[in-house]
Amino acid sequence: MIIMITGGQRSGKSLFAERLALSLSANPRYIATAQIFDEDFRHRVDVHKQRRGRQWTTFEEPLHVDSISLTSDDVVVFDCVTLWATNWFFECGEDGTRALDEMKKAFDRLVSSGATLLMVTNEIGLGGVSENAMQRRFTDLQGSINQHVASIADEVHFIVSGIDLKIK
Repeated sequence: MIIMITGGQRSGKSLFAERLALSLSANPRYIATAQIFDEDFRHRVDVHKQRRGRQWTTFEEPLHVDSISLTSDDVVVFDCVTLWATNWFFECGEDGTRALDEMKKAFDRLVSSGATLLMVTNEIGLGGVSENAMQRRFTDLQGSINQHVASIADEVHFIVSGIDLKIK
């Protein structure tokens, strides 16, 4: 089963995904894609880590998430697609087309594991169109990978101010 959880920054997406994972498994997995670039972000990541108990197995992988061995018995919170897209965008020299291709291949391999995947992502395309070309290319990448995940997902949830709106 694939469940996509989208919404704005600090909307409650991760908490929703973690609670759902714990309702499905006593020992869920967590794929963390963040790279730590400053102390403020380190604090944000630490808050997420403290919230999870010892029953979680965490994998920190900024790019090659498909290298993580999963089985059909696993329930996995993937947090998050947006940071993963950021990592691939810069890994590919800001080439969104190449990054999207790499991400689709890796995501499809994750899906083939049969694991229950709870894909946390940001809905960044709700604002105006940026004047910055790089930002527009990244927003296009984010929107495209979100559409790919949503097209495969069994369920899609939009989290607004901590409130779940099931849209698929």
